Amino acid sequence: MKHPLSHPDVDSSGPLIVFEDHNFCAGLGKDVLLMPAPHMHSQIELNLVTEGFMTYRFDGRSITIKAGDLVFFWGTVPHQVVEKADVTTFVCLYLPLSSFRNLPISELMNRTLLSGGLLKSSKILEGEEIQFHRWHQDLLSHDQRLESIVRDELGARIRRVDLDGFIDLRAMAVSAATLGAIDGPRLQKVEAMALYIAENGSDNITVDDVAKVAGLHPNYAMSLFRKSLGLTINQFITRTRLDAAQALLVATDNDVADVAFECGFGSLSRFYDAFHDKFHVSPAKFRKLHFAPGRQQLGKAAENINRVFDH
Repeated sequence: MKHPLSHPDVDSSGPLIVFEDHNFCAGLGKDVLLMPAPHMHSQIELNLVTEGFMTYRFDGRSITIKAGDLVFFWGTVPHQVVEKADVTTFVCLYLPLSSFRNLPISELMNRTLLSGGLLKSSKILEGEEIQFHRWHQDLLSHDQRLESIVRDELGARIRRVDLDGFIDLRAMAVSAATLGAIDGPRLQKVEAMALYIAENGSDNITVDDVAKVAGLHPNYAMSLFRKSLGLTINQFITRTRLDAAQALLVATDNDVADVAFECGFGSLSRFYDAFHDKFHVSPAKFRKLHFAPGRQQLGKAAENINRVFDH
C-alpha cells in the first residue's frame, strides 16, 4: 500500500512516512514543529538548524541540536521532535539510502549511520546556511537538472564531513541521558567505553578489551558501566550488534546467517534469540515487514511497527 506524500512538519499522524516515493527531496517547510508521535522513513535525513534549538526523541534517547548544527541520520530509526525554542527553523533534506551508499566514504561513517547513529558534523563551512537554502529551493523546483547538481554537491558535503570528522550524538546521549550525578572523570571513562563498543561491536571484543580502553580494571569497569547506563557491558555489545543487524536486514539482501556473523554474533541461534528478544519477530520476518528504499510497503507494517520498536 503506497502512502501519500507527507512531511514531518505537515503530517506526523503515523509511524510510516513516505517522502515522494523514497526519492531525493526537501521538507516542505522550514519552521520546526513538535511531532505528536515518532515516525520513520526510508531516506537519510539531513538537518541544518538555522535558528533556535530542537530536541529529538531518537531511539529512546533525548538529543538536542542547536542553531548552526548540521546532523544527519537514517530515517528508519524512530524519531520525534519533542521540544524546541519558540522560534526554531531548519533546512531538512532527504537523500535516498542508495545515493548515500554509492558515496566513497569511510567504513566508519557507513557503519555508524547504518547502525542507527545520529551524526553531527565537527565543522561548519563558511556559507553553509546559504548553500542549504539554495539546495532546498532547487529541490522544491522539481527541476531534474537542478536535482542532479544538488545530489552531487550534497554528496561532496557528506564526504567532507567524513574527512573533517563527525560525532555520533546517539552514542553520546546514552551517557548524557542516564549518568545523572556521575562526576566528570568517570563520565569520560563510561563514554570512552560506550564509543569503543559502538565502533567495534561487530568484532570479537571482550569486557577486558572495553575496560582497557578506559584504563580500568575489568571488575571496576563492569560495575561503573552498569551503574551508569543500567546495562552490562555484554548487554550493550549485544544491543550494538542488533542495531547493525537491523540496518543490514533492511538495506541489503544478505543472507540472514551472513548478517549474524558480520555483526559479531558467534552463532546463528544466539543471533535469533537476541533479535527476537528485542524486536519480537524473527530476522526474516522483520526484513519482510519493514522497508528498504524501493521496496513495496506491506499493509501490515504500519500496525506492527510500534510493537516492533517498543524496546
